[in-house]
Amino acid sequence: MRMRVLGIETSADDTGIALIEASGSFGQEFKYQVLGNALSSQTAVHAQYGGIFPAMAKREHTKNLPLVLELALKEAGENSERPHIDAIAVTHGPGLEPCLWTGITFAQELSKKWNVPIVPVNHMEGHILISMMEKDRLADFEFPALALLVSGGHTELILIKQFGSYEYIGRTRDDAVGEAFDKVARSLGLQYPGGPEISRLAEYARKEKLPSLLTLPRPMMHEDNYEFSFAGLKTAVERYVNANELKSLDREKIAREFEDAATDVLLFKTLRAVEEYGALTVVMGGGVSANKFIRARLTEALEKVGASLLVCPTNLSTDNGLMIALSGYFRALKKEFVEGDKISANGSLKLC
Repeated sequence: MRMRVLGIETSADDTGIALIEASGSFGQEFKYQVLGNALSSQTAVHAQYGGIFPAMAKREHTKNLPLVLELALKEAGENSERPHIDAIAVTHGPGLEPCLWTGITFAQELSKKWNVPIVPVNHMEGHILISMMEKDRLADFEFPALALLVSGGHTELILIKQFGSYEYIGRTRDDAVGEAFDKVARSLGLQYPGGPEISRLAEYARKEKLPSLLTLPRPMMHEDNYEFSFAGLKTAVERYVNANELKSLDREKIAREFEDAATDVLLFKTLRAVEEYGALTVVMGGGVSANKFIRARLTEALEKVGASLLVCPTNLSTDNGLMIALSGYFRALKKEFVEGDKISANGSLKLC
């Protein structure tokens, strides 16, 4: 059975819509084709605030949704008045609730206009699924697997027993790792978003073999659990910057040490979970998964213990409609449709 699913994503500051055609159940028989995929980023809009300003993000989503839809349908060669679509998938959490509601309301309007059912999707499952893909199909791996979800709002280790069967084994107690990257970048006077800027400076420090400037803590790394904490690491950088006059190349040295510290924590916890739960595959998703240094370190470390890393292309690591369409397809196969007026936004929605 072939199905066309439109995915709508508005959980934070990216407006994403994608249309896919897919067939097969979860497994090696599954195949999909991206018919149309469009995205509008609000990064430049929020840069002046050093982070996402929810009221403005909501306004931008409302303005961008019809335009992004038109682009996605045009790419797919579909008529916006009555496109060939079997289901609409929309993010209903987690995320910023004012933003989530814009996508939900838009999906409700399209559902009525086109007489197409809606399936609500968990944003985090979308990140997991898109990282499991290889070109137009699922990567070949076996369960159990571990998901390492790293973004501006999340740092989580999740045991995946089967598709749709999840167990949280650890999450951050305070700042997410992406949030820490952004806040450290702000302390160093770097532009938003901070993650790419920190990585750029850190890469330079490694390439030039700059001498060490400071040693930062690796919070909770050796505690007997899978919880994370990055607030203390961020604060340690802020205190150093406030107490010292930064000289030439000091920012590069601080960026390298911060990235090293955050990566050490993520790797140590993930590798211990791989051993404890017998997982041979780690699925890494979320915006921070685009970090080349973390990808390389984790890939190398997993290979040494006979495990492998699945991670999506960097251009799909941030929020997008494609990941929502993929999750929506599998949910639609199970007929998990919901009446439009019964879908609500849940900013703290969990996978399990």
